[in-house]
Amino acid sequence: MPAGIATGVSGRDGFIVARTKRNTVDDASDGSGTDSDLFAEATQSGYSARDIEVLEGLEPVRRRPGMYIGGTDERALHHLAAEVLDNAMDEAVAGHADRIEMALAADGTLTVSDNGRGIPVDPHPKFRNKSALEVILTTLHSGGKFSDKVYQTSGGLHGVGVSVVNALSEHLRVEVARDRKLWAQDYARGAPVTKLQSLGAVNNRRGTTVIFRPDPGIFPDGAVFKPARLYAMARSKAYLYRGVQIRWSCAPELVTDDVPESENFHFPDGILDFLRGVVAGRHLVAAEIFTGTSNLNGKDSAGRVEWAICWPLDGDGFTRSYCNTVPTPEGGSHEAGLRAALTKSLKAYGELTGNRKSKEITADDIVDGAAIMLSLFIPEPQFQGQTKEKLAMAEAARVVESQLKDHFDHFLSADRATADTLLEFMIERAEERLRRRQSRELQRKTATRKARLPGKLADCSRSDRAGTELFIVEGDSAGGSAKQARNRETQAILPLRGKILNVASASADKLRGNQELRDLNQALGCGTGKDYKPENLRYERIVIMTDADVDGAHIASLLMTYFYQEMPRLVGDGHLYLAVPPLYRLSQGGETHYAIDDAERERLMAEVFKNRGKVEVSRFKGLGEMPPAQLKATTMDPRHRVLLRVFLPDATVPDEASDAKATARLVEQLMGRKAELRYKFIQDNARFVSDIDV
Repeated sequence: MPAGIATGVSGRDGFIVARTKRNTVDDASDGSGTDSDLFAEATQSGYSARDIEVLEGLEPVRRRPGMYIGGTDERALHHLAAEVLDNAMDEAVAGHADRIEMALAADGTLTVSDNGRGIPVDPHPKFRNKSALEVILTTLHSGGKFSDKVYQTSGGLHGVGVSVVNALSEHLRVEVARDRKLWAQDYARGAPVTKLQSLGAVNNRRGTTVIFRPDPGIFPDGAVFKPARLYAMARSKAYLYRGVQIRWSCAPELVTDDVPESENFHFPDGILDFLRGVVAGRHLVAAEIFTGTSNLNGKDSAGRVEWAICWPLDGDGFTRSYCNTVPTPEGGSHEAGLRAALTKSLKAYGELTGNRKSKEITADDIVDGAAIMLSLFIPEPQFQGQTKEKLAMAEAARVVESQLKDHFDHFLSADRATADTLLEFMIERAEERLRRRQSRELQRKTATRKARLPGKLADCSRSDRAGTELFIVEGDSAGGSAKQARNRETQAILPLRGKILNVASASADKLRGNQELRDLNQALGCGTGKDYKPENLRYERIVIMTDADVDGAHIASLLMTYFYQEMPRLVGDGHLYLAVPPLYRLSQGGETHYAIDDAERERLMAEVFKNRGKVEVSRFKGLGEMPPAQLKATTMDPRHRVLLRVFLPDATVPDEASDAKATARLVEQLMGRKAELRYKFIQDNARFVSDIDV
């Protein structure tokens, strides 16, 4: 053997591990020494046959647990629970079980049971002195999932899952109810401590129960099962197979606010139920969720793919994929097939409708920000590594793409309005991506330097500042509606997350560290305070567009305070405006009018709709509730909207000096650090209030 080469031989009952050292033959030797000479030199160097270790049974697992569960940390510890739960799920997916129970005891012992067929307990043909149960629990690469005779689809592939759990458990007990008899056997650190025992007849029980506690000698101190993590694991498994009921329970002393003591999981609509729960209350680009299930190779196929996809307007999405109920957090081939299917289908629809801009759409534009659930059931999947975090098989990408593309084509063609909305939304994302790629430091013709733009800014396409507008909106939901309602050439949208910092009472450190204000500064490009340069302002108008309610007025007040404190020149030059969105929509027959407040609503009722029967009056909850077409017609279209310009008295002009001082006092009184001044203002002005909007 050449110097420095290590060899290993794997046997049926274990692994032979060989270590080598470089030969001690002098490098200047001509290599003509005999085998006996080399053997003698090797013996003298202390390296001989006695140095070859043979690891039998489950000893390789205890020596190198990272090879089987990815380490010895908390994530690896919970992989043990996943292995046992996956075995129970395989019984359910195969149609032999419909109930699984998972229970966590106070001492960290976990129990997983199912009502499936039960592990065989008869003697194994190859090891006649051992039951099949003992072979499965003590021998690597043993099990019933190497062919499709027992399981057509399964999460277990290598026959090492439950034997690894046994090897890394301080104590493990398995009970099997099969053929109306109950059997049990105990193990410790992978070795049986009792024989397989018959516990008598049982009439109302079947299936397998595994009770185990991880070995503290393998896992570091403090690494214990977390109820929240196990609870989420059980819940996700129930979503992935709608035909199973999973019962969760844990010791009362382990109960927290997020984890109940007991709960039954059963979801008739599977992953669709999960997605509905996640996006409940959020605004979607398309109201209908794209969901479905399809057999991979015809009606009688064992494999199938299930999906549920939607696009939240706030762009806060996720992708969760599974193969045979095993989570694949690193994605893989099935996710690649989904991305290709959605992209090809949507671009094909764009070509069909003559929208040339659809050619710019990429998979990232469609998938990033989408909420995606994907579950694939396929015979003999191929994962990367024993922990199965990534699916790696070209066939999975092909079948997922073919199935999803066909169904997404039908989804788009069945509802043209939804399809057009999705297409425009993706084109918007593609244009934003292209603008960021071309240059993150755009230079206006009127600017002398380049400005780095925040990623959530939907910029306008006009390069000249004249006629351009920046709409500052409240939240991603309103931002999504505004982006669809805007004129892309002249109107830019910057969504801010909730109420910004009150700069009149905040410290300089908080002001510098606030991300929302940094984004706003980057979008404007003109600097603040002494560094303000009016020639670098990137937009002609800055429009604050908030909801027509008390919260919206509060946010507008905070923004006006910010501009007053940090960019008074911008306000004084007449660049700051307030949008006036309607609060009510009044309609009767084909006639529709909008009212900005209660007084205008009453006027319309008295003048326009007087004596005309029932009038439908609806109050907008916020800008995010308004369809883009209505938002454009009432608030953003220059032909119909109302804008209020924010005026700032000039202290250098004699006629305005007193007004400027009064403005400064009012800002300090209402927005400053002294709460008693606000309290006094409320007391002094409470008598003037006739109607309170709560």
